[in-house]
Amino acid sequence: MNTQLSPNIVSAKSAPLLGFWYPAVPSATLRPGSMQALQMLGFPIVLCRDREGHLAAMRDLCPHRGMPLSFGRFDGERVECSYHGWQFDMKGRCRHIPALPEGAPLQTDKVGVTTYPAEETDGMIWLYLADERGNMVPPPPVPHLPLPSEPQQSFHISMTYTCTLDDGIIGLIDPAHGPYVHSWWRSAARIHEKTKTFEPIPNGFRMVAHQPAKNSGPFHWLQRLYGGPLTTTIDFLLPNQRVELMQCGKFWVASRLMATTVSEMECRIDFSALWHGLPWVPFGNFIFRSLTRKFLGQDERAMKHLAVGLQHKPSTMFLGDADMPAKWYYKLKAAHLASVQTGQPLDHPLKERVTLRWKS
Repeated sequence: MNTQLSPNIVSAKSAPLLGFWYPAVPSATLRPGSMQALQMLGFPIVLCRDREGHLAAMRDLCPHRGMPLSFGRFDGERVECSYHGWQFDMKGRCRHIPALPEGAPLQTDKVGVTTYPAEETDGMIWLYLADERGNMVPPPPVPHLPLPSEPQQSFHISMTYTCTLDDGIIGLIDPAHGPYVHSWWRSAARIHEKTKTFEPIPNGFRMVAHQPAKNSGPFHWLQRLYGGPLTTTIDFLLPNQRVELMQCGKFWVASRLMATTVSEMECRIDFSALWHGLPWVPFGNFIFRSLTRKFLGQDERAMKHLAVGLQHKPSTMFLGDADMPAKWYYKLKAAHLASVQTGQPLDHPLKERVTLRWKS
């Protein structure tokens, strides 16, 4: 692709997309008979798991006076507001108002709390946050990682970055910051030119299967162990997912990075890794988790420093092939919103396979 000499300048902030499934919390953090409060895309939400393990997600505000329901108690069947004792079942219907005298004509189950579809997959609890079209019945499928076989090990890490949603997502798909943000992994002295091919996929784009870069040394020894070509495929999918699948013979590792808005300048980063192979590596899960946390911590520090500049509300300049994935992301968001508003199919910004070149 020819590099444009005139830079493209776009806003560095826009609203998160609705009408998608978003990751809430790891499944293991919500035990039967418990509830947990969180904020996603600016929505206050309380998650509940009943005694049988079924999930419910509802707006974390009592419709009576606005008290967060998560300050109350959950008995495994109903959430009780801490202010006046109103009780709500797992479908968000009010089942009891203690202040009402016996025989009062009010039907309490006509009062309710907004609820959100909730499902579990790949060790995560997901919530469907509807757009202006409302909840689809049934909702679209929950995102699944493309796993070639049953994983032998896995871990999950969540961190909060000080950044806007768009800047957090661009950080997931930016190919050029590695030598400067993650210098222990890939030094500036080893920068060289790379050529990668991308193709459109529904709601996103894919870096087609390729061998890891020459300066990704830790991966190349896998070819010697598992006797097969080592390939990596990387997908970006709206609204917030970077999915990578690395395969070498019977060995594989799948990872997913997701950025979810907490508030205007806070973004939660969820990283999940699952793999099959290397069972003999002592303390392998601990080692890989520790290295990943360090890696994500370096990105977190970069985002915190970036926020210092963004408080002056600058525009953002995108120039050259290395910035093309970020431009596609913005165009995909705009195309999705136009599709929702017009009812027409999404006009994908990437029409065919494209080869990009950059140095990193």
